[in-house]
Amino acid sequence: MKAWEITSAGGIDALELKQRPTPQPGHNQVLVRVGASSINYRDLSTIRDPEARKLAYPTIPNSDCAGVVTAIGDGVTNIAVGDRVMGCFFQDWETGGVSPKAMASALGGPIDGVLAEEVVLNTAAVVPVPEHLSLEEASTLPCAALTAWHALTADVPVEAGETVLLLGTGGVSVFAQQFCAMLGVQTIVTSSSDDKLAHIRELGAAQTINYKTDPDWEKTVLDMTDGLGVDRVVEVGGPGTLQKSITAVRVGGRIQLIGVLTDPGAKIAPVDIMRKSITVKGIYVAPAEMFRAMAAAIEEHRLHPVIDQVFDFEQARGAYHAMAEAGHFGKIVIRVE
Repeated sequence: MKAWEITSAGGIDALELKQRPTPQPGHNQVLVRVGASSINYRDLSTIRDPEARKLAYPTIPNSDCAGVVTAIGDGVTNIAVGDRVMGCFFQDWETGGVSPKAMASALGGPIDGVLAEEVVLNTAAVVPVPEHLSLEEASTLPCAALTAWHALTADVPVEAGETVLLLGTGGVSVFAQQFCAMLGVQTIVTSSSDDKLAHIRELGAAQTINYKTDPDWEKTVLDMTDGLGVDRVVEVGGPGTLQKSITAVRVGGRIQLIGVLTDPGAKIAPVDIMRKSITVKGIYVAPAEMFRAMAAAIEEHRLHPVIDQVFDFEQARGAYHAMAEAGHFGKIVIRVE
C-alpha cells in the first residue's frame, strides 16, 4: 500500500509517498481501506516542526479518516467487513476522563496517522459513518467537529437561547456554529476576513466582528450583550486572545480553551477569572463515547460538514499548502480512494 511519511524536518515539500506492507489487524482491531482524510491545523504544525513534538521518523501524518472495513481481527463481534467507519483521534480513550495512556494514543503524532491507503484501528476507537454522509464529509468529524461538540455539550451543556462567542472561522469554529444553530444557541463570531464572516452568517451566526478593523472586539461583545457578556467562549486563540475572552464572558460563564494559535508570550490576569467566577476548561478532542453521541446527533439533524477543497491522494502536499495559506472556509480533505 502507499502512505505519506514525515521523514525529516523539511516541511511540507519534504513529505514522501512510500510503499509500505499492508498492516494486519490484531486482536480487537480492524483493517480499514481509507476513503478520505481531512487536515487539521495540528497536522500542518506537526509536518512543519516534527522535532518540537519529538516525532519518530518515519511517521504517517494526519489523525482524521473515514473508510470501509476490509478485514477484522480476532475478538471482533460488533463490526463487519463492508462497514463504513471513522477513526477516533485517540485510539485508547473510549470513555471517562483523559489519561496519559489516552494522550499517548493520538494518531499522527505518538503513533502513525491515517494518510495511507489502509490503516489498522482499534475496534473501540471506530465510529459508524452517519448514513447521509459521504466518506469525504465523514473524514472531517474526528477532531475539529468532536472538539467543538465537546466544548458545547460536555459537563454543563449549552442551552437554547444562550449566547456563545466563537473565535475565528477555522474548522472548530465552523463546526461550533453549525452545532449552535442546531441547538438553538445564539452566536457572536470573530474573524479577520469579511468574506468568511459572510459565510458564517449564512450558517446562522447572529452577529459578527472583524477583529482586524475592531481590535477592541471584547468591548464590542459586551456592547452586543448589554454589558453582561456571553455565556460561553469557544477559545481557539490561546494566550493572545484569552484575556479578551475573560473580559467578554459573563460572570459565572465558561471558557473552553482549545487552541494556542496566537502570541504565546501574552499575559493574562488570573484574578479576573476569580473575580468573575469563570470556569476555564482545557479541551483536547474527546473520547469515543462522545464521538458516537455526536455522530448520532449529526445523523438525526442531517447536518453536512462544510468542505472547502478536496485534493487527490497524490496531491497531498498541495492540500497542506492550502491549509498554510489560510484562505479556506471549512475543511480541506484529501481523497485517498
